[in-house]
Amino acid sequence: MKVLLDEDPPHKLRQNLPGHDVSTVSYMGWSGLKNGELLRTAEAADFEVFLTGDQKLSYQQNLKERLIGIVTLSAQEWPIIKSHLPAIAAAVDAALPGSFQSVECGSFRR
Repeated sequence: MKVLLDEDPPHKLRQNLPGHDVSTVSYMGWSGLKNGELLRTAEAADFEVFLTGDQKLSYQQNLKERLIGIVTLSAQEWPIIKSHLPAIAAAVDAALPGSFQSVECGSFRR
């Protein structure tokens, strides 16, 4: 599956989603694109899943007609999400066009 990793989640996720072709927004040269434009650009490039920390995305975008599935994470810090890699991989595996899934990873506390 072709996965696009947003700017906010740690890029270490790239190596931790085996069996998937994972690219980052910055690597693709799409940094700074707003959500709607970013999703359209990703779809045109045949990405199947968008992995992000932006939990408001489902409220800001009409996902019904989307060709890309969206997976959000509740945390973006590697020390927190690394113990949730199986749940993240399962959400990516289950993503369908126009779907939205949120993976609860906890949150950072001081």
